[in-house]
Amino acid sequence: MMLPNPTLNLSGDRFTVHYRIALADEQEARAFAEAVCVEQTVEFPEPLVPRGDIRQKIVGRIESLQPVAPQGFEAVISYAVEITGFELTQFLNVLFGNTSIKPAIRVERFDLPESLLRSFRGPRFGVQGLREYLNVHDRPLLCTALKPLGLSAADLANLAYHLALGGIDIIKDDHGLADQEFAPFEERVKLCSEAVERANRETGRRAIYMPHVAGPVDTIVERARMAKQAGAGGLLISPGLVGFDTMRLLADDDSLALPIMSHPALQGSFVTSPASGISHFALFGQIARLAGADASVYPNWGGRFSFSQEECRSIAEGAAVPMGHIKPIFPTPGGGMSLERVPEMLRFYGRDVILLIGGGLFQAGPDLVANCRDFLATVSA
Repeated sequence: MMLPNPTLNLSGDRFTVHYRIALADEQEARAFAEAVCVEQTVEFPEPLVPRGDIRQKIVGRIESLQPVAPQGFEAVISYAVEITGFELTQFLNVLFGNTSIKPAIRVERFDLPESLLRSFRGPRFGVQGLREYLNVHDRPLLCTALKPLGLSAADLANLAYHLALGGIDIIKDDHGLADQEFAPFEERVKLCSEAVERANRETGRRAIYMPHVAGPVDTIVERARMAKQAGAGGLLISPGLVGFDTMRLLADDDSLALPIMSHPALQGSFVTSPASGISHFALFGQIARLAGADASVYPNWGGRFSFSQEECRSIAEGAAVPMGHIKPIFPTPGGGMSLERVPEMLRFYGRDVILLIGGGLFQAGPDLVANCRDFLATVSA
């Protein structure tokens, strides 16, 4: 059967993806890259791809193939912007889609032209907007999580009050909090929002509570709206659990207009292999920004997870790399951090960072409010 050979009215604009191919032989690496060009677009036997516009414009194109240390090649492949449908889900599908199932290839970064970037609103607040929202302009922001799982809604609210009283800027749910019977979502959000607002009246500061908005997909928008009505100051989203486009939907919703913090739950396997998956730079930086996060949580080096110092640096770079109108966002390192490490983190990240310390605030001593004030004094100094 002869396939039709349509003439396609495409703009000629293309976006590029930098892939790391973990193969030592250049000929093998080139053949692999050529297969990616087909797999990520037409997914059709290459010899049978129609000549003309489908072959010339739709199929991915190798722009360069260069050796990289210690062993492997970087393939820069471009794609027509139109094949994304100008939607986040299809963009991610073209970015890595089927190829994510293959070993020995990793997305390192991507570069998008304005014709594609303008399809995405990105973070509503970003670094500068979140600073203005919290009225904190000259120091890193402080964050902690309500834990441990199993406390009642009233007990979590009591913690939230003392944390806000001590000077924490962002008090978020632990990502394990959902709608469990011991701390139901609606009750927890109402009590914690009220507790943080009570502390704000006493301190004159602007702390916010961010509940974890996760659950069955048909409940997420409703829970977000309920949180807004109850007085929550932001939302914690786990895009690995609910989907990147769900996070984008909430970030773009003008009736919510709340800052979004992205949590890395279920995303670890994307980045933990150096030879496959998606880089820390792209996943926690670039993709989080496209999907509307204002802050991206990840485990800092030296904690209870395996991220290296260089990987953490790359996340901070991905959170700030120029992407047209897409705002820079806050890197938010956590995962077993302690008050003793705060000066080290300040030297490493600088001012535009959210420092997330959870259990470490409790381990510092019996007076939680005093521990929080020590945290604030250290970053303020």
